[in-house]
Amino acid sequence: MVDRPALPFSERIRQRRIEQGRTQAVVAGLCGISTEYLSQIERGLKTPARDVMTRLAAELQLAVGSLMGDVPEATANVSPPVGSRVAQALLGHHRPPAVAFTGAGLRDRVEGLWRTWQSSPTRFTSAERLLPDLIRDIEGTVRALRASPDSMERREVLRAAADFYGMLRSYCRRVGRMDLAMLSADRALRAAEDADDALRIAVAHWNLGHVLLSQAGSEAGAVDVAMTAVAQLDHAAAVSDETVAVRGALELVVTVAEAKARRPWAARDRLNKVMPLAQRAGEGNVLWTVFGPTNVQLHALSVEMTDGDALEGLRLADQVDITQIASNERTFTFGMEVAACYALRRDYAAVLVHLLELEQLAPEDLERSPLAQKLVASLVRQSRPTYRRQVVALAERLQLL
Repeated sequence: MVDRPALPFSERIRQRRIEQGRTQAVVAGLCGISTEYLSQIERGLKTPARDVMTRLAAELQLAVGSLMGDVPEATANVSPPVGSRVAQALLGHHRPPAVAFTGAGLRDRVEGLWRTWQSSPTRFTSAERLLPDLIRDIEGTVRALRASPDSMERREVLRAAADFYGMLRSYCRRVGRMDLAMLSADRALRAAEDADDALRIAVAHWNLGHVLLSQAGSEAGAVDVAMTAVAQLDHAAAVSDETVAVRGALELVVTVAEAKARRPWAARDRLNKVMPLAQRAGEGNVLWTVFGPTNVQLHALSVEMTDGDALEGLRLADQVDITQIASNERTFTFGMEVAACYALRRDYAAVLVHLLELEQLAPEDLERSPLAQKLVASLVRQSRPTYRRQVVALAERLQLL
């Protein structure tokens, strides 16, 4: 017998209500919403506000975390696994190495790791192999140089550390360990401040903003972090193409926060102000922020997808030249959001086509993507017989069946 895939929150609400033998009218009335609104929630046509989700969870005796995070109830409060060697290295105490590594040597290793992270289809496997030693070497070298009279070398090591912890933040966020992502963002900021590097301090705030964006209800905090960093950068650094790019990346944090907070009009207005910065900076990847005109276009698609306007999202997607983006991760995110737009239009064959392409592009990302799991679970229920075999095979490869 084939197990059922993990259900999205809409299905879990409907299933629990039916199990309890209660009508939509009764549950809706007790939660202070209309019957039609509850019906749309159960059909996946509406995403309820946080307070409505909380009331539904309480009334149906569901763990609110299981609905907020759109993960199976049994694992709602369990931190997803992360490479044990990575976690141990990050949380451990590291003595100075017998021979301190040079700033230039550490920088080469960090930049190589960043290139792998942004381009490899098996980036998680590669990162989990390289991260533990680099954590120990960087932490040990920073400790060894604390009292060093060579301030230039110490500063170079701290810059490498700031860049490294930005990458580690991204890794921890993608594997679902938000606690370690926050710790990494904090270490990146500490290293940037110790190096007295205005540009890296701003990027460290950009990293912190992305951690906050991944936590429900933290949109206002992400905006505060990003806008504070913009003000500090404007005060501390002369205007250059690099500072313009980093400023634009911080503005995009605000854009995402506005979209997540259900203020699409504010997000669109922000994008209109950001595009001139992108055009001045050009396509680039300053300190691994991947800011440029194409990235702004990708955020415009994301705003429409988040707002549920699939038609406008797909129209914008057709205008994107994805070959201009420097990051495989952003290419993957673009493809996922296009697939989500097709799902909103109930074009499930197109969803399948895009998911299969993404599996070829970044199989490890697809395995770890909550949105991919949600879309595949929906395909299993909705797919037509003509392509159901491909859907079931994909669900099995993602271990959803």
